Amino acid sequence: MIRVSVLYPHTAGAHFDWTYYLGTHVPMVARKFGAAAKATSIDQGIGGGAPGTPAPYVATASFVFDSVLAFQAAFGPHAQEIMADIPKYTSIEPIIQISEIKV
Repeated sequence: MIRVSVLYPHTAGAHFDWTYYLGTHVPMVARKFGAAAKATSIDQGIGGGAPGTPAPYVATASFVFDSVLAFQAAFGPHAQEIMADIPKYTSIEPIIQISEIKV
């Protein structure tokens, strides 16, 4: 199993529209990924590790797939549409990481 993490780092002066993201973007991505995405989670950063510090990320999205090939097959045909939607809800350039789930 693998996890695809999409991380939106806190960036000075950036905007992030949670209403659009949760109401339009995430459902669109879920439809495109279909059953290939075994699990999805969306997190809103609320704080850093030390008390009173800001969260390093405004938002993180995680998608679980059986394999990198399964992710590529689900994402590839829709990549352009998914990526073109990002400026509609944020000015932050996301960081994408693919990880092997160990536990």
